[in-house]
Amino acid sequence: MKDFLKNVLATITGIVLLGVIMAIMSVISMVGLVASSAGSTKVADNSVFTLMLSGQLEERMAENPLSMLTGQVSENLGLDDIISAIKKAKANENIKGIYIEAGIFSSDAPASAHAIREALLDFKKSGKWIVAYGDTYTQTTYYICSVADKLFLNPEGMVDWHGLSANPYFVKDLLAKFGVRYQLCKVGKYKSAPEMMTADKMSDPNREQVTAYMTGIWQVMLKEVAASRKVSVDSLNAYADQFVTLAEQQELVQKKLVDKLIYTDEVKGEIRQMLKLDKDDEIPQLLLADMKNVKGPKLEGDQVAVYYAYGEIVDSETGSMMDDEANIVANTVCKDLEKLMDDDDVKAVVLRVNSPGGSAYASEQIWRSVTQLKAKKPVVVSMGGYAASGGYYISCAANYIYSEPTTITGSIGIFGMFPDFSGLLTDKLGVKFDEVKTNKHAAFGTVARPFNAEELAMLDQYIGRGYELFRKRVSDGRQQPVAQIEEIAQGRVWLGNDALKIKLVDAIGSLDDAVKKAAELAKLKEYHATSYPEPMDWWASLIDQTEKGSYLDSHMRQALGEYYEPLRLVKNMNRQSAIQARLPYYINIH
Repeated sequence: MKDFLKNVLATITGIVLLGVIMAIMSVISMVGLVASSAGSTKVADNSVFTLMLSGQLEERMAENPLSMLTGQVSENLGLDDIISAIKKAKANENIKGIYIEAGIFSSDAPASAHAIREALLDFKKSGKWIVAYGDTYTQTTYYICSVADKLFLNPEGMVDWHGLSANPYFVKDLLAKFGVRYQLCKVGKYKSAPEMMTADKMSDPNREQVTAYMTGIWQVMLKEVAASRKVSVDSLNAYADQFVTLAEQQELVQKKLVDKLIYTDEVKGEIRQMLKLDKDDEIPQLLLADMKNVKGPKLEGDQVAVYYAYGEIVDSETGSMMDDEANIVANTVCKDLEKLMDDDDVKAVVLRVNSPGGSAYASEQIWRSVTQLKAKKPVVVSMGGYAASGGYYISCAANYIYSEPTTITGSIGIFGMFPDFSGLLTDKLGVKFDEVKTNKHAAFGTVARPFNAEELAMLDQYIGRGYELFRKRVSDGRQQPVAQIEEIAQGRVWLGNDALKIKLVDAIGSLDDAVKKAAELAKLKEYHATSYPEPMDWWASLIDQTEKGSYLDSHMRQALGEYYEPLRLVKNMNRQSAIQARLPYYINIH
């Protein structure tokens, strides 16, 4: 018996020691990975930057320690990383060109794809070349890759060129199956976000604005692809109507959509010719991860801070609709902006906004911090894919505003949606309620019943005051009369090009343009840009992702596909702030 216990204890001890050793080795490996990634990548002569356009594009991509530990390659791409890599490739004399390999790629917004395309066009100004290849080009990847000097396609591949469509979905009937409905208070006939919960089709005003901004985006795409491919806009539009996606591959060459049909193994031969290499010579390649460690220009002069504010605007982390996505957390952003305000090394701030909005209260708090920052140093806004509703609220006080031509902005309006669970509790679950109260409105907001007419009237007045405040913030920031703002408000969504015409933005331009403007306003002769907030270290990121469950969420997203968002919405619908200044929940453009 003693021998048996000894063996059991020895086995348990061995397992524990093995676990400890494995944990230590994992930590050492992670430290090694981090240390190696912090080093500088040497660039060989005749190198090529290989940009793999596959996965989901985000404004910024956080490091994923769990993926590193499991050996998985991240399926996400950071817009900031891609733009930075293209700039480094342009400046580095040893990098002779860019090879783009098109895969299954999804952009967070049309404006983000436009930003990559503009960076590639700027790269070509250096006299260097771009080659693109795809087995299949999605419409977004084709739009980006159309800048290439040589555009290759697999002989059995396809170019998806079909135009744009939007398919908003409505969950009112789904919620009704659970005995849940939403009561709505809103200001602005174009404020369409609540329709998802309260209607079963698009309203006429919403259809009008969606048609307007989708037509605008398509016109930009047509014009830019036409210029690069030397094909007329009318021809490109006709190809979309013909659904050239299913055309014979040789026809795509004839229509000048691609230059040549070749197989994957033949691409290297084409690139060797451009590099003037022999057929057996190796091609030095740098991937996006390598480019992160390629030295950029030396940072000199005064500092212009670029503060990234992207995602849903929330009062706190617990108010987010999505645990696995970035949020603009009001109290965190306010503290960060205060630090930038007090930092004497920072001479100007660029607020990079990519947000569909969110909590009206949180937006007001961030607006306040922006005005305080502006009183001390110049603030310039650079709008990304979205800067709408709450996203515009936090932008409107800046000294100067840039947007991309296809940025979705405006949406000046506020709404409140209040879930009524009484049907679920009473009819579905059989819960009964009674009531005792000391004052007339003591039971305001009870789960036992929906709001009555008097209570809804009070909420309407409250929402109305919020809208008037929002409108005044825009009026003050844009230095236009309230009446003039009202004409373009009412929750109306505007495309960047159209927002320029009605003076919601000051200019169409990139993040670089915004940095230059900030330096100009601060009267800086020499300057460099520094990104904020600084990324988490790997250990903090590991803890953060473990707590949020984002690793599991990413797998759920992959498995459920288009069904993921509505299911998550139903799961988390009671966590959001009731008073919202935001776009429709998910703008899906195909």
